[in-house]
Amino acid sequence: MGKILCATRGGAASYRTQDAVIALAGEQGDSVVFLYVVDTAFLDYTARAVRPDVVATEMRNLGEFLLAMACERAASQGVEATSLVKHGQLDDALKEAALEEEATLVTLGRPLGDESRFQLAALEEFAAEIAAETGVETRIV
Repeated sequence: MGKILCATRGGAASYRTQDAVIALAGEQGDSVVFLYVVDTAFLDYTARAVRPDVVATEMRNLGEFLLAMACERAASQGVEATSLVKHGQLDDALKEAALEEEATLVTLGRPLGDESRFQLAALEEFAAEIAAETGVETRIV
């Protein structure tokens, strides 16, 4: 039995990715770890008086809620799923989680229009980077 790591952030595009990962896990008899990354680096670009610790806590709470929903969706389809919240940049957090969780597969959602952080070519490069640095197969779903 393997373990699939799936980064998620909520929204329609994430549901599509989650559904693909849940189906794949069900077919292969794998479990899933849904990952949400709290990245507050965007706060460096505002002049407003903002408390990064409060923003990080709110983002973590949102992430935990989104992960709970993802795990419920997996359970409703008979797939074992757990959740993980990490803080930092997505790139580093995803690689760390892949190694810490001993993932056998890392999945990345295929970009859809303007909603994605990545264009497909950049995502393919990122997938190759993850695989090279972690030794874990990485697939765009």
